[in-house]
Amino acid sequence: MFDDLIQEHEELRRKVLSMGGERKLQQRVQEGVMNARERIDHLVDSGTFHEMGLFATSIRPEMRERSAADGKVTGYGKINGREVAVVSNDFTVMGASSSSVNTRKVGYVKRVATRHGMPMIFLGESTGARMPDVMGASGVGSGDRPTQYLRTRETPWVSAVLGHCYGSSSWYAALGDFVVMRKGAITAVSSVKLTSRAINEEVDPETLGGWKLHTEVTGMVDLAVDTDEQALDAIGRFLSYLPSHHNEPPPVCPVPEGSGDDIGRILDILPSARAQVYDVRKILNLIYDKDSIFELKPRFGKSIVTALARLGGRSVGIVANNPIHKGGAIDPQACRKAVSFMILCDSFNIPLVFMVDQPGFLIGVEGERQGAIGHVMNWMNAISLVTVPKISVVMRKTYGQAVLNMGGGGNADEVINWFTAEVNFMDPRSAVSIVHGVTEADDPAQYQQLLEQMTKGTSAYDAAAVFGAQSVIHPAQTRAHLIRSLEIHGMRLTGGVGEHLMRTWPTSH
Repeated sequence: MFDDLIQEHEELRRKVLSMGGERKLQQRVQEGVMNARERIDHLVDSGTFHEMGLFATSIRPEMRERSAADGKVTGYGKINGREVAVVSNDFTVMGASSSSVNTRKVGYVKRVATRHGMPMIFLGESTGARMPDVMGASGVGSGDRPTQYLRTRETPWVSAVLGHCYGSSSWYAALGDFVVMRKGAITAVSSVKLTSRAINEEVDPETLGGWKLHTEVTGMVDLAVDTDEQALDAIGRFLSYLPSHHNEPPPVCPVPEGSGDDIGRILDILPSARAQVYDVRKILNLIYDKDSIFELKPRFGKSIVTALARLGGRSVGIVANNPIHKGGAIDPQACRKAVSFMILCDSFNIPLVFMVDQPGFLIGVEGERQGAIGHVMNWMNAISLVTVPKISVVMRKTYGQAVLNMGGGGNADEVINWFTAEVNFMDPRSAVSIVHGVTEADDPAQYQQLLEQMTKGTSAYDAAAVFGAQSVIHPAQTRAHLIRSLEIHGMRLTGGVGEHLMRTWPTSH
């Protein structure tokens, strides 16, 4: 009795699941990139994807036969058993261009994810707005309005740049809490063709919006990888540190065997000379759970390391000075990086640990041209608004205003000094020359005498004596001390949930 309807249903499903057709799908195979549905299959647990809008099509009658799912695959799945919402752009269907129909699909999935506490994942690859559908006043006002680009951080948003991303794919990348980009992909306001026409000259795609631009210059992309598979795996790893929504604490994981076993090697890595550089990541790997450090923006603002990690199986966020780059001096890029990371951690209830070894803010004309003063104060505003636990560990030196930015002066719940720590208004070696006009080359004996004067009262114990630090420890005690400190400062009264005072802070600033 229903044979005709069953047959029609199966035929329509077959057409939709064939996407843009065999030729286009085969071309992607030859290029070594996944299609929209393969990406979802790799991302979510097998058999868990629950699609919404499978039979959506273009509103233009003549385009309905070639607009399978209207170019965007939307729905819900699970990653390691946790619910997520997914939008995967199907470039084989009309370039995944945005229309009033597929924008409504995206809006629906976003609303459900927000209402029911699911991370939102955007797998980007699109040509931008669909023309001629959006031409005219009625086209501009259609779709997921007026809150399409509202970010109030109820749930984590993740974006992957996996091809040419213009229009909505680039907007959602800018809005993401984590952005991963496949090398060879491009993201920009408008396509290379449109940009070239607008400025009347040829534009190189990589220069316009390639991975080096966005990992090293704009800082919009957190991680660049070689393949689609690596990008999708990175999404799963990022989400493993975060709660599903802002009203719950992050998940707790088993502690890997061997974590902290080599912590006694810290003093083999940390130079005793204040001006000698080293890579702080080598020290972080000794303190935090084994293989748990997941660095964000490693190619941007390199004098600061920002990373998610675990301590005793619990998620933490690390803000660490890295002397191997610019001696650890903090520039405007590093400020932006630190602020965006603090916002991420505070929004999703992740405690912060500041690992401190810095000579102050980078001084110079270029920094001032980039608005250094404003970036320094943005950081101070952000750290004042953080409501998750903040622990500051002074490893070697901390000078000037940046003492406060890195958690000193009451800006952390607890300050821990290694016995190697030095706290001062500025590097005493520079202070001698500035205050007394004496250099070591001019008069070594007088310089040494003045240096001893400028160095008085700056040791780890001097800071502890005035309770500027709550503890002075051997570096090998750091892991155990941090685990215990974070237990003490845990947010028990609110079930591990902060106040989220920065939930509306701009996503790109």
